[in-house]
Order: sequence, then C-alpha cells, then structure tokens
Amino acid sequence: MKEKTLQDLRLDYTKHSLDESDVNKNPFMQFESWFEEALKAEVREANAFTLSTVDVASKPHSRIVLLKGLEGNEFKFYTNYASDKGKEIADNPNVSMCFFWRELERQVRIDGVAKKLSEAESEAYFKSRPHLSQIGAHASHQSSVVPNREYLDDTFQKMKNSFEEGKVPKPSFWGGYAISPIYFEFWQGRASRLHDRIAYVLDEGNWKIKRLSP
Repeated sequence: MKEKTLQDLRLDYTKHSLDESDVNKNPFMQFESWFEEALKAEVREANAFTLSTVDVASKPHSRIVLLKGLEGNEFKFYTNYASDKGKEIADNPNVSMCFFWRELERQVRIDGVAKKLSEAESEAYFKSRPHLSQIGAHASHQSSVVPNREYLDDTFQKMKNSFEEGKVPKPSFWGGYAISPIYFEFWQGRASRLHDRIAYVLDEGNWKIKRLSP
C-alpha cells in the first residue's frame, strides 16, 4: 500500500455543526435524537458500534456488536458469555462504545460499566430471535478455535436437526449485557478538521456539559 495514496485520502466535513446550545441536557435524549436522525438518513446498521474491552494484561480489544436495547439509561447487547469479550468483561467491567454514522459525519463515544442482564430478560430476547440465529448461538462457541469451516457448518447442521422451530432453548452460556454510561462524547465533523466535540461527564449524579478541542 502506497503511503502517498493514504495521505491523499481526505474529506472535508461540511454537513452539520454542533454547539453547546444545540444539545439536550440529558445525554440519553441527545443520543436518541441523533439515532433517530441516523435512521432517517438510512444509515446502514445504525445500531452497530465498536465495543472495546481490556484483558487481564491491560491489552485493549475492539470489535463491532449490535445495540439491541436502550432502556432505563442502559445500552444493551447480547453475546456468548464465554467469548473473549465476555471473559474480559468478567475481569474488568469497564468498557467503551463508539458509534460512527458516516452519512451524517458523526461519532458518539460512550464509556461505561457493563453487567449481565437477568436470565429472564436474556431468555425473552433469545425467544424473539430468528430460528436460525438461535441455532447459531448453540453451534458457535465464540472465540474458540475450530479446525475449519466445514466443522462449523457440520455442527450447525446437527444442531438444526436437533431443534424444532419455536423449541430452541437459550444456551446457558449466552445472554445480554447492560452498559451504564459515565461519559458521552458527541462528535460532529467540521471543515478544516475543526470538529465539534461536546462531552457529558457524570459528576456526583449530574451530567456536566463541556466543549472539547478537536
């Protein structure tokens, strides 16, 4: 890859602006407002975000997951508890989320603390999933090593033959997490790299709004 080619990849952001006077005093309401705009702009998988965790050696790890709930001031997603991210959350519940909505030239970064959802809530969501996605949860021991693709496909097929539609139990190793935020940052791209950055910092139960230098 040519370094000059990478250096020439430039885009000036000019679609929107963001000022302290523009934002809601409640960061959750501000997020919901921007999320609705992302849906109206037909951002593909607007609920996709980068989830970053830290392992026991203090090494960070990031991957894309899907937001599946925002209630009670908690962001919810579902996964395999035995996955790398599940193990890392068990050791260190401090996580970071980052949404990027390219079509609107926006990012939202959220830092918070993750905890497992109740079995009842995880069970209810699992039952709402498509049948083949339920089968996939059983077939995949996420993050574990497999010999090849055929092994995974064969395991999936065996599981598919074992469970009737509507009668797939939730695996004991699968469920949801809720992230309780302690920090929000709303980033709006601007021209000449002078981006708008508005942060919400939780201080003794109250959200304080600050503008950050780009």
